Amino acid sequence: MAGRRQASGGRTRDREAITADVDGGRAELRPDRDRPQGWTLLVDGAPQSHVDLADPAHLDFAYQRTLGHVIDLAAPAGRPLRAVHLGGGALTLARYTAHTRPRSTQQAVEADTALTELVRAHLPWDRTWRIKVRGGDARAGLAKVPDGWADLVIADVFAGARTPAHLTTAEFLADVRRALAPGGWYAANLTDGGPLTFLRGQIATVRAAFAEAALAADPAVLRGRRFGNAVLVAADGPLPVAELTRRVATDPHPGRVEHGRALTDFAAGAPVVTDATATPSPQPPSRTFE
Repeated sequence: MAGRRQASGGRTRDREAITADVDGGRAELRPDRDRPQGWTLLVDGAPQSHVDLADPAHLDFAYQRTLGHVIDLAAPAGRPLRAVHLGGGALTLARYTAHTRPRSTQQAVEADTALTELVRAHLPWDRTWRIKVRGGDARAGLAKVPDGWADLVIADVFAGARTPAHLTTAEFLADVRRALAPGGWYAANLTDGGPLTFLRGQIATVRAAFAEAALAADPAVLRGRRFGNAVLVAADGPLPVAELTRRVATDPHPGRVEHGRALTDFAAGAPVVTDATATPSPQPPSRTFE
């Protein structure tokens, strides 16, 4: 699920929205009136992805820009990555990775095969990019990734506007760790608001699985004043927290990064989430996407 968009200048001729029934509801590809080849993907009215076919490096949503920083920092500039994307959507981040890191090899797992076909038909990606899209449940797809194959695993999965419970647990993260190569990174797009109970549980669970973790979000979200996105990043080695903090702070919608003791305090003693205790992320408040 998407957060804030980046405003851009200029106007273009009108294009018609494209709608279709997909497995997850009613999908809409809505033209971006400010970018000639920009499109926003919505499912049942909830923004999911934004793609600019003319510029794969353009990341419109705030959380996607944060994940773009993660992709940039996960390895030296330009080095190909082996990446797993749990949740395909319009493949915004896979396109970004292919564009900024040529010769990267990527797997995307998307449960909604009808949505994938809609995107493939109307928002085609470069055939030379090494992006393989698999249909099916994200956790089942992750289980098929060979041991130690991935440099980066990104989880951005929503059923409607909620992260499914089985993608929030210690058991799920154990399989993420199995799929990661030594030094590999994990990143997740999460949503929460109010008391942030769900987000605190995810921090506790990730910190129990990895040696290092950092959280990036809008300060208003971190204070519980607004429902929104947060990106949780983890690895067994050091994370470039200072550089991530600088990039997030200078985005069009500046964010904040929590790490170390501050992140421990933020989690406030929340218990680790397991398959037996997990619940989906909270339903967004009404009018969130208006």
